[in-house]
Amino acid sequence: MSKYIIINNKIKKFDKKIEVDGDKSLSIRFALLASQAIGKSTAYNLLKSEDVFSVVNCLKKLGVKIRWNKKNNLCEIIGNGLNSYAYKKNLILNGNNSGTCVRLLTSLLINSPEKIKITGDKSLSKRDMKRITEPLSKFGASFYPKNKSTLPLYIKGSNYLTPIHYLELKGSSQCKSGVMLASLLTEGETIIKCKPSRNHTEHLFKYLKIPIKIKKKNNFEIIKIKGKKNFNSFKYIIPGDISSSAFFIVLTLLSKNSKLIIKKVGVNKSRTGVIDILNKMGAKILLKNKKNYKGEKIADIHVKSSKSLKSINCPTKLNTSAIDEFLIIFLAAAKAKGISYFKNLEELNKKESKRLDWGSKILKMIGIKNKLIGNHGIKIWGRPNLILNKNYEIKNYLKDHRVMAMSTIAALTLGGKWKIHDSDSINTSFPSFFNILQKDLGLKIYR
Repeated sequence: MSKYIIINNKIKKFDKKIEVDGDKSLSIRFALLASQAIGKSTAYNLLKSEDVFSVVNCLKKLGVKIRWNKKNNLCEIIGNGLNSYAYKKNLILNGNNSGTCVRLLTSLLINSPEKIKITGDKSLSKRDMKRITEPLSKFGASFYPKNKSTLPLYIKGSNYLTPIHYLELKGSSQCKSGVMLASLLTEGETIIKCKPSRNHTEHLFKYLKIPIKIKKKNNFEIIKIKGKKNFNSFKYIIPGDISSSAFFIVLTLLSKNSKLIIKKVGVNKSRTGVIDILNKMGAKILLKNKKNYKGEKIADIHVKSSKSLKSINCPTKLNTSAIDEFLIIFLAAAKAKGISYFKNLEELNKKESKRLDWGSKILKMIGIKNKLIGNHGIKIWGRPNLILNKNYEIKNYLKDHRVMAMSTIAALTLGGKWKIHDSDSINTSFPSFFNILQKDLGLKIYR
């Protein structure tokens, strides 16, 4: 039976400080790299979400020893170096809803002597895996059935892996990072030419002293990695997730007379497009108490209510640094004065759900005129004085937590009576979402 929430009232004004859950991208990358390091690695504030649980469960099936005290949120992973997974016959690894889990973990299986079955849930089983199986095949791995591009798939590795030259044109951090991880298992130098995207993997490689060189050439980055170089265990503190913070940033912007400080958030420049876009729309979002931590930037985010947002012709150069936040940005555009344009966003319809289509659908549902631009963009006519007073129901969205969270923020800032199904979908990436709304911001949600 679908779990749902009922929201009948707008949120009241607030002036609070909060902390959001640990960054999912860094949590998953920590676990995977720790599993291939030599010795015991520890992480504090690892994200306690279903996507990270999927990674941890898969690693345990591969023989990796993991101790995770969820009470104090300290995770210990004991690695035995590169090529140290224990491969059993008839092994099944389930990524559930996590594309990052499947694409990155599969990249570390390219030397498996056994055929391994890779599976996922209904949503993940619709997503394209060819974008990662193709480069991994060039290393020497084999995938079955041949020419199948969706899960379930089988992978069998090779003892004769060779480095590759890889061209990445989509701005996909998952694909780039997958190839980077695969290169660790390969003798020689792998060269990646890619469009810029989130660069947590590069920062971690540098911190771990994995041989990596990066240079910019025209609009691309050239990454060179020398494989078969073991690295030592490490300690890491996971900062708050900017993607999770984005929901509360827009909640504050669209609420009256409110202020919010979000503490200790990762503000890697490859992830802060949402702040850049909203500030261009007239928000005044500030980063204070800035710190550098092992290649990453961390800061407190200060945001207050906006009396008037303005429309934007969103620069496409900001797309990759805000790719997971566009649904909530669309909601901000719905309250902005004027017509907003967002283009070259075809990747949105290749996420957990067809997010571009869902963004358009929800905006139309609440009376916001919009028009899809081909299969890659959307034009939004803003209504600054929009107030809702009807009944609204959100369902059948493949349990994409960003659709659920966008709908929740719309209900809290615009009014109306809302029934939002599959509220447990938030557990894939942001399990404390409702807890923050209720305990920190004093909201009443009926579940």
